Amino acid sequence: MRLRRFAATAAIAAFAGTALVSCSSGGTGTESAANVVPELTSDQQVEIVFESYNLTQAGVWTDTVNQLIDEFETAHPNIKVTAQPPQGGGATQTVQSVQTQVLAGDPPDVAQLTFDSLEYIATQLGAKPISDLVSPEELEETFGGENPIHPNARALADWNGKTIGMPYVFSTPVLFFNSTALAEAGVTDPDLSTWDKVQEVAEKVTAATGKPSIDIACVSKGGNWCMQGVFQSNGAQVLSDDRTTIEFGSPEAIATVERFAEMFDAGVLRNSDAMSQLEGLAKGDTAMLINSSAVQGMMLQAASAGGWTLDAAPMPAFPGQEAVPTNSGSALFVLSEDPAKQRAGWELIKVLTSERAYELISSQIGYLPLRTGLVEEGGALYDWAQANPLIQPNLDQLDRLRPWVSFPGNSYVQIDDLLGTAIEDVVYYGKPAEETMTEAADRAQALVG
Repeated sequence: MRLRRFAATAAIAAFAGTALVSCSSGGTGTESAANVVPELTSDQQVEIVFESYNLTQAGVWTDTVNQLIDEFETAHPNIKVTAQPPQGGGATQTVQSVQTQVLAGDPPDVAQLTFDSLEYIATQLGAKPISDLVSPEELEETFGGENPIHPNARALADWNGKTIGMPYVFSTPVLFFNSTALAEAGVTDPDLSTWDKVQEVAEKVTAATGKPSIDIACVSKGGNWCMQGVFQSNGAQVLSDDRTTIEFGSPEAIATVERFAEMFDAGVLRNSDAMSQLEGLAKGDTAMLINSSAVQGMMLQAASAGGWTLDAAPMPAFPGQEAVPTNSGSALFVLSEDPAKQRAGWELIKVLTSERAYELISSQIGYLPLRTGLVEEGGALYDWAQANPLIQPNLDQLDRLRPWVSFPGNSYVQIDDLLGTAIEDVVYYGKPAEETMTEAADRAQALVG
């Protein structure tokens, strides 16, 4: 892997949590594309740095990103791309990594950042609105083409009427399961459409194995992207529509969290962190996992090596209600101040969100092909999709997608942590749901800026 290593001083790191108002230019650009990002000449050599959290995971994630960069450099011999993972914090520290580098005066030119940080990226981090850097015609051409980006994905990185970032990779919550283990427990045609029915199946598997049989990423820290959809599936929200009021202390939200505490008390839900959840299904310690489809490639490899069959179902619903999937994932943002690097970065973004990119990203990793026409008859992914039906629940849910909401203000990370901690306290540690969730919501409301 080609990496640019970054070293920050302790003083810089200490300021990483502060607002970057002086560095910000998000949402303010007004210059024409011809003046801001002129086309590069054929002999104009440009070097850019691309930071991607997909490079934190060896195997299909890293291999796919590097393959796309290799193909980009072959097609653009005058542009050199140095790829790096987030500096110092792993895949969960994407914005913090960029923030520290901005403070050091050396940010990556293009960064893959998650949607939960969108307000902060747009108003504080210094992301350059893509709709200011390129003409409307070029932006429309990039979103469109023979297989345009799905309309529910297109606006996910918009802020105040501008395209701040280009939607890149994401998934909806998918219920992966070891159908071999279910069959051994006497479940050969599982109905996993509701949480009640999921619990019934899990109880049969647990009875056969003597241990918890399901992991649900949504109720563990780091899974709030998924939990937002679970809340909405039960009539709750984490934030009001006008983005002023924290709402995860509502009666509907409390009832939602209590439902998973019931599953834990029944002995079918395991208390496990993100890495343990991936290892649990892969090693056969559990039989079901609700997580992003980004883990699909890894799970298929594990199933092949372990001699069991992987299957998938949509996110379960609450009885009498429709499941409301939210998206995980990220967009690509331009952070460079240099017009030549901005143009080179935009050229890279166009390739990373192209039809060819989604051929590789979907077939090798398992992320949604945002250009959904690729899986239709005649599309480049049609044969692959027919041979890999695990992608279908993800595709179906894209049509009902609601965005992963970013919390307002500079304390959005702390708000997310308050929510994740409260959910874990109720589900795994038996704390009273009403008191715990309302207290967390009150503390979060005090942080809203």
